[in-house]
Amino acid sequence: MAPSVRRRLDESAGARRLAAELRGLVPAGADVGPQVSQILAAVRDGGDAALAEAVARHDDWSGPVRVTGAELDAAVDALEPPVRRGLEVAIANVGAVARAGRGGDVDVDLPEGQRVRLREIPVQRAAIYVPGGRAPYPSSVVMGAVTAAEAGVEEVVVCAPGAHPVILGACALCGVREVHRMGGAQAIAALAYGTETIERVDVIAGPGNLWVQEAKRQVSGVVGIDGFAGPSDVLVLAGAGADPALVAIDLLAQAEHGDGTLAVAVSADEELLDDVAARVAGAEATGAVLVLAGVPDLETGLALSEAFAPEHLELIGADAEALAPRVRRAGCVFVGAAGATAFGDYVAGSNHTLPTGGAARFASGLNVRHFRRRMSEVHIGPAAAALAPSGAAIARAEGFGLHASSMEVRENPRR
Repeated sequence: MAPSVRRRLDESAGARRLAAELRGLVPAGADVGPQVSQILAAVRDGGDAALAEAVARHDDWSGPVRVTGAELDAAVDALEPPVRRGLEVAIANVGAVARAGRGGDVDVDLPEGQRVRLREIPVQRAAIYVPGGRAPYPSSVVMGAVTAAEAGVEEVVVCAPGAHPVILGACALCGVREVHRMGGAQAIAALAYGTETIERVDVIAGPGNLWVQEAKRQVSGVVGIDGFAGPSDVLVLAGAGADPALVAIDLLAQAEHGDGTLAVAVSADEELLDDVAARVAGAEATGAVLVLAGVPDLETGLALSEAFAPEHLELIGADAEALAPRVRRAGCVFVGAAGATAFGDYVAGSNHTLPTGGAARFASGLNVRHFRRRMSEVHIGPAAAALAPSGAAIARAEGFGLHASSMEVRENPRR
């Protein structure tokens, strides 16, 4: 981890300005757009052959891309018992929270007599991208696959570079039977466009590296996506009575995510920040950036948090915890000394695929809504006579005479 950075928010530095400065401590990613475009085009036009070539080159795998059912079953049996039990707890809790977010159909009866039914419909086929890297991430399988299944998606697909046995075991526990050994832009291309053997999907969700995120951005007009996952971040707002040891361990835990991670502690207690600084000094280098920000009071700290819009927000200390109902800009809020962000990464039930880079200003964490869509079902009936004059007037004002006529002809059904 880089040496900790001290900042002070006072009259001369507003919350928005300091939040922008904190975001600026993380360097922007490289521009991989042209390279990603080439891979997407190759797989779109070349199908399975181009996909196999890209997987061999970028994923270092030359065998079948699809994982067999026998491999999935064997992977479950090979899971270490504590890992299996942990995954089962995560699956149950994430599923319960996801189900609570699923809405039903709503009928709206309007004054003229028509009825509009708002129907909520799951997409048919969704893919969950599970990143590779330094270690397997079975938790990403749970967060994506369970949420999609609870949304009502009929066909949930997982792609994972390397297809580590623990990943395969997690897929099987989540009921996923279609898993592909592929990653990077080539996987996104195959899922978005389809190949001779891989059917295209309706939504692609899940984190990934810069190449994956750029690929998702480029195909977002072809399929739905959950958003763009950049480097991770946490902001710990520590109030009176906060334990500096807990603040420090949570900053260091977040730093395990590596390069570009931003871990911020905010407090009006300079002694607490000094204690935290001492506890994180000499921590193993991870490429993360750690910031300790002093504020005159917690109100100012909340203003900084709102401007920063953290992926994860921890509120520790009674006065900080009392601010929870006023938080509007955070991917997920963890309230109380026991509420480590790490619980949310695995077993709390909330989803760990969250908006990064300040996107919590407008985006939500992964939830069933990413896999469902609203569709209006309109029943006009006798209301046509009352609605036609109003609709026709607007249509003619816009220069659409036939639109007007198509409504007016229904004023009197005998015409």
